[in-house]
Amino acid sequence: MSASDQSLPRLVNGSIPGHLVSQTLPMVIGVAAIMSIGLVDAYFIGQLGSDALAAISFIFPVSVAITSLGVGIMVGINSVVARALGEGDHERAARRANFGIVFAAACGIAMATMLWFGIDPIFTAMNAPADLMPVIRTYMQPYAIGFPLILVIMGFNGVLRGQGEARRTSTISIAYAAANWVLDPLLITGAFGIEGYGMAGAAYATVIGWAIGVAVAIWLTRTTSLPLDLSLLRNCSLIDPAKAIIRVGLPAAFSNAINPLGLSILTALVALEGEAAVAGFGAAGRLQSFVIVPLLGLSGAIGAIVGQNWGARRYDRSREAALWAAGFCVVWGLFVAIAMVLAGESFARLFTDDPAVVAEFALYLEIAAWGYAGFGLLIVGNGIMNAVDKAGYALVQSVGRVFLVMLPVALILQPGMGSAAIYTAELAANVFGAVTAVLLVRHIFTRQASAPAHGAGRARS
Repeated sequence: MSASDQSLPRLVNGSIPGHLVSQTLPMVIGVAAIMSIGLVDAYFIGQLGSDALAAISFIFPVSVAITSLGVGIMVGINSVVARALGEGDHERAARRANFGIVFAAACGIAMATMLWFGIDPIFTAMNAPADLMPVIRTYMQPYAIGFPLILVIMGFNGVLRGQGEARRTSTISIAYAAANWVLDPLLITGAFGIEGYGMAGAAYATVIGWAIGVAVAIWLTRTTSLPLDLSLLRNCSLIDPAKAIIRVGLPAAFSNAINPLGLSILTALVALEGEAAVAGFGAAGRLQSFVIVPLLGLSGAIGAIVGQNWGARRYDRSREAALWAAGFCVVWGLFVAIAMVLAGESFARLFTDDPAVVAEFALYLEIAAWGYAGFGLLIVGNGIMNAVDKAGYALVQSVGRVFLVMLPVALILQPGMGSAAIYTAELAANVFGAVTAVLLVRHIFTRQASAPAHGAGRARS
């Protein structure tokens, strides 16, 4: 290996399958930790009664939607940092990294303000019953106050992901998830002489965990090649980092938010089928979020690998990463679908003993689980498109998936099929997402068909 090869970012050299494993495994652990928060919340909130469980079923898609906006910002930071490093421009990568953290914090404050004032309109639009609104407010108000903290974490994670520091991002996630695990029983139901705060306690646990995550992120970033150093933003134009992050981050934010927005609308439609349907749909969604963790981890890892190699003009390596990732999505998605369909009722009884809720839970898995592979191809494809500065493609795809497929299918079939129509609509949307993701990514790489030989030469020079 030449000296110039050694000076390149870590993901531009070495085995692509090896990088996928080394970057994805820590991401899987981190994502699993984050997803476990929802499961732990659901378990302890379920002990408060069916009203609390129904309330969290309304809250879950909203929290996912607004957090997805932040994920888009993280994706934008990841993309611009990875490509700048791949191009060998460390100074520009450092400016973009530090601006990205400040930008994420500012966006978090703005989003928290809108959420605070939008609580009632949002949940009223979702057909939340009037008797659940006080319970929902009890959770959402402290959640909104602490929301900027998770955006700051995402800013740091974007910087770390862009460098290929998957283990450090995983450590941050584990830190604030572990805090939530400890605090949930103390603050929700009460223990060791501490009085529980019910639904509000779940929000308090989440916010305190985020604060711990911010502290860990600041500490871990100190020893990377792009530490927090806001002095880099003095006496320099912020137009370049702002434009670069917004160009990817804004479409990615909307693209990420559209999918849970569709989920929110589906929840509103499920609400028309009764409280048992809402509770079953929400609880099954929590389990589903956990079993697709490897796909989510892969979608988080693919951006740095493709982005760094794309910046270094190693298009052949970017394409290889995409093919390996797609293969894993299909294999894992089908494996998990079979398991979920066979054991649906058993999983349901981990959350509730209500026969009506158990039946809805199992019905959802019998239909929607077959779309897991397609969902994996969708989110990995989005990760690739964002990494190569084609976030607009991902946005158009997400809009089409929700508004041209998911909602029309649900609305057309619901009168005759009931809640099964909503679950079928989710399956159809994931199949559409898979097909369009494959076609769009293939189109992007086809346009660079003549680049690999040129890029390889440049990378070694």
